Amino acid sequence: MLCTSKAQMEALRRLVESRVDFPILMQGEGQAGGILERFRNTSNAVLFATAGFWQGVDVRGEALSCVIIDKLPFAVPSDPVVAARQNYIESQGGDSFNNYSVPSAIISLKQGLGRLIRSATDRGVLSILDPRIVTKRYGQGFLRSLPPFRITRKIEDVVHFFGEQQ
Repeated sequence: MLCTSKAQMEALRRLVESRVDFPILMQGEGQAGGILERFRNTSNAVLFATAGFWQGVDVRGEALSCVIIDKLPFAVPSDPVVAARQNYIESQGGDSFNNYSVPSAIISLKQGLGRLIRSATDRGVLSILDPRIVTKRYGQGFLRSLPPFRITRKIEDVVHFFGEQQ
């Protein structure tokens, strides 16, 4: 579960942990390398993480078969670097949202997907919980940036997909 904030990560963990019978791991509960090693070696584990795990994480095969993303990964506008880049684009007559925020978030989403597909034989489910991916015009840019895939809103399709892997 890749979250866009620590608060969201903690809230989702509280929501999920009482409803599933799987081992739960969370970023911040030990060193990142140790958490990843436990995740790789623990069947059916669920890992909750934030930005640090959106890139540079390599878990191949069935150990990672589903990546759930809570929100489209837009940079925080109050971050000084982000604000400076947006201000510069706006001062040049540009549209900082469409020319900076959306492309940056698309790259981050692709990095999140990259956690799932690490080799030619990897396959899995990318679940994006943010409805803006289908309700906002800019959501099409996110979808077009991803490799070919099936889209569904039905849990039965996901169950069927995992049943095909058996």
